[in-house]
Amino acid sequence: MPLIGIVGPCSAGKSVLARQLRANGYQVREIRQEHSVTPAMWQRITNPDILIYLDVRMDVAARREGLSEPSSWWVEEREFRLAHARRHCDFYLDTSDLSPQEILTQVQDFLHTWEKLRAD
Repeated sequence: MPLIGIVGPCSAGKSVLARQLRANGYQVREIRQEHSVTPAMWQRITNPDILIYLDVRMDVAARREGLSEPSSWWVEEREFRLAHARRHCDFYLDTSDLSPQEILTQVQDFLHTWEKLRAD
């Protein structure tokens, strides 16, 4: 079973997706790269077989956090702390307009395709 890493900015849905995938039998690590100033920390800590990058618009993240506007550190988080992981991800998904179930469905579709390609 491949090790799946999930990375992305705060409020993108990483924790919910990680719980859902684990409940479906996947081996998952939620990587808190957004809290590290070392851009490749996701590789050093986890080095997953599959890297999923969940993204979210800053206005949506602020709303999910209960804030009236985005925090200034979100810009740094995206431009520096997460850029390396985003460039190296196997699957990118903007979760801004998606429900947790829609996120899970799209990620599972990707994982099924990935597994099929690996088996061929």
